[in-house]
Amino acid sequence: MSNKRGLGLIVLVCIITGVLSSLLTVELMKDSIGKNESDEKLTQIVVNDGGKSQNIYHAVTDKAMPSVVGITTTTIDKNNIFAIPTQSQGVGTGVIVDANGYILTNSHVVSDGQAVDVNVLFNDGSTTKGKVLWNDAQLDLSMVKVDKKGLTPAELGDSNKVRTGDIAIAIGNPLGLEFQKSVTQGIISGLERTIQTEKSNMTGLMQTDASINPGNSGGPLLNEKGQVIGINTAKASQAEGLGFAIPINTAKPIIEQIIKSGNFEKVILGIKGIDLAIFESSTGKDLEAEDGVYIAEVIADTAARKFGIQTEDVIVMVGNDKISTMSDLNKSLYRYSVGDQTDITINRGGKEIKIHVKF
Repeated sequence: MSNKRGLGLIVLVCIITGVLSSLLTVELMKDSIGKNESDEKLTQIVVNDGGKSQNIYHAVTDKAMPSVVGITTTTIDKNNIFAIPTQSQGVGTGVIVDANGYILTNSHVVSDGQAVDVNVLFNDGSTTKGKVLWNDAQLDLSMVKVDKKGLTPAELGDSNKVRTGDIAIAIGNPLGLEFQKSVTQGIISGLERTIQTEKSNMTGLMQTDASINPGNSGGPLLNEKGQVIGINTAKASQAEGLGFAIPINTAKPIIEQIIKSGNFEKVILGIKGIDLAIFESSTGKDLEAEDGVYIAEVIADTAARKFGIQTEDVIVMVGNDKISTMSDLNKSLYRYSVGDQTDITINRGGKEIKIHVKF
């Protein structure tokens, strides 16, 4: 009897071993999988018949790499004491968002639209000239178009569902094309981060400890399903493991409109403003609002003038979006198209007022 049991155990082990050895890929987790089972699969390494291991990072890299591109630029700079034109070269990363040649990257990668030459290097080694269709320096996003079809677009995730502690994987070209297609991994270290750049305060960023360096800019930050959840934009130079990415949901309406029409038409509110905190620190004034955008000027023949927004008002909300900085206001306006309507909440002399505006 004991020999039969032993033989049965050996057969069972052989069956299990045979099943494991036939696995050639690691499937990405489905939403229906329970949390504990999902966590267990994320760390599982499967050995196939060829003796090669496959884990979640291999699966994500295999899925996303064909959609990641290198971007090299040439910019002519005349801002020097002798006003002599000088050439500068730049290297960054981008991600394909449509099979017909639309690529998302950072605005600073294309010198905020001032690059005179843009070249895109694809995963297969081919290079094609690109054209900057749109960019916004405050959002630090740009769309580049190449005359090439049949490309592999990345799958875009939902950055609103990202949680602190989620797996984060970055792909890019740190320090130039010598280290192109580098893959780094970590977690989402924080959400809704604000950093100060030379141009503005950037808000609502995702923080990650996945290694990000110059050249990673414009590349994708991916989740465990290989979906793009952010566009890498900056790192803290005074610390290690502090990288920042723009949530992909910020870019989605821009991507959709540009692919549909070939350009992006941003709605205009019609104000010149400044972060309230900056205004108060530079003028010594202490206004009633806690934070928001201080309106220094209302431009004639615009929605702001037409619907009663005034100079010295402080914008605190647009629709349901809380506004603390010009970056917040800029991102919020990208949600709207010409003809859309919404309520704008302003603080006027300590009293909050809702103004209904049609763009």
